[in-house]
Amino acid sequence: MPTSRAADPMAVRLAVVIKRLRDRLRETRPDRAKQLPISQLAILKRLRDGGPATASALAAAEHVSQQAIAQHVVALARAGLVHTTRDPRDARKRLVHVTRAGHRLFESAADSRHAWLARAIDAEIGVRSRPALEKAVSLLERIAAANDTMPTAGASRRG
Repeated sequence: MPTSRAADPMAVRLAVVIKRLRDRLRETRPDRAKQLPISQLAILKRLRDGGPATASALAAAEHVSQQAIAQHVVALARAGLVHTTRDPRDARKRLVHVTRAGHRLFESAADSRHAWLARAIDAEIGVRSRPALEKAVSLLERIAAANDTMPTAGASRRG
């Protein structure tokens, strides 16, 4: 019986290393950011990158229910990291904005993450292996950009 693609050793290794790296990056966050679930940090990032948004737009973008987003927004607002205003295009809706404190917290977490990564790359990779890391990052970006419309098993692959 052929092995399923889900059991592909490369896919398993990649999933394990991504989880380990994500865990290591979480450890680098400042204490206040460690208290937030990754989903709430993702909402802060989305609002920072895309600007104010309605709860329904956030729910669609994060692929979660509006109820889940509402709970996260309430928690983030209680922490002083977001606030809401009336949507000028539709008075029935509210726009969620990042506060100054939310920006500072997110920047602090990003700075910690980037500093740890830079130190790890310098210590573990070295100058001679940097081109290989560049190639690996490019390949990972392609994988991250993959979507549900990609070819099924057996279709030709790009190199």
